[in-house]
Amino acid sequence: MADRPPATAVRPLRVAVTGASGLVGACFCELLAERGHETVRLVRRTPARSGEAEWRPAAGLVATSAVEGLDALVHLAGESIASGRWSETRKQAIRDSRVAGTAALVRSFEELRAPPRVFVCASATGFYGDRGDRRLDESAAPGEGFLAEVCVAWEAAARGAERTCERVALTRFGVVLSSEGGALARMLLPFRLGLGGPIDAGRQYMPWIALADVGRALIRVSTDDTLRGPVNFVAPEEATNRDFTRALGRALHRPTALRVPAFALRVALGREMADELLLASARVVPARLTEHGFEFAHPRLDGALQALLGSG
Repeated sequence: MADRPPATAVRPLRVAVTGASGLVGACFCELLAERGHETVRLVRRTPARSGEAEWRPAAGLVATSAVEGLDALVHLAGESIASGRWSETRKQAIRDSRVAGTAALVRSFEELRAPPRVFVCASATGFYGDRGDRRLDESAAPGEGFLAEVCVAWEAAARGAERTCERVALTRFGVVLSSEGGALARMLLPFRLGLGGPIDAGRQYMPWIALADVGRALIRVSTDDTLRGPVNFVAPEEATNRDFTRALGRALHRPTALRVPAFALRVALGREMADELLLASARVVPARLTEHGFEFAHPRLDGALQALLGSG
């Protein structure tokens, strides 16, 4: 199944990508190559191979010749929000890697004779905060909390590119599902051992999207001039944590009866991190992608997990 192409034909593009070595970035770069587009990987070190250019987040672009006249720059870099407890130092690193790094990148466009025509910046469904069972499309107001505040500032920094770029898109990612990394990969061992279960009562909505659909949606947003501003990158099937737990149990043929109490998570991770990452509910829907005719390869959770885990 393929998404409907934009109205105008897509010629081979020249696209730069930050965060190209990450889970999403690597998938996106591979897909770009498969479709015949030229990729420039922006790396935070001395370039070691063809197709790489140096980028220093604190200073903006260094190798400006490598990014002159880009069709699009897709900005995916940022510190992991789940790799350690949220100390004040850790939170500052998360904030700076997104807000300050994006602002520096955007400022660097003003030094180019031909800045990127399109700037696509990652964001997250954390923008919406903890909103219970209210359905949230791209018009919904931001929520409260650390992640929402970071996303609001992050998107504001990205919108600075409207001064130099023809179009800016803000891609609000849900939980990206892949057996190769991210949240799902971390869950597999305990679930395979029969130790998986819902988090607390499991009623919190968990926006999700398969990695393959993220790559395809990034291509679509990079090439479709009718898509600008916020775009929710989530699958159309809404799922609570309990729904996800049961679906993963079915895919692995394992029981999922062991509930993880909220207090245990708060002790292990700290109240703020546990509440915002695992206990918050965001019932996010992909209104913009759906309106623009994007067809998901994995619209349903059971099918996505079976495809990823080879169990169907």
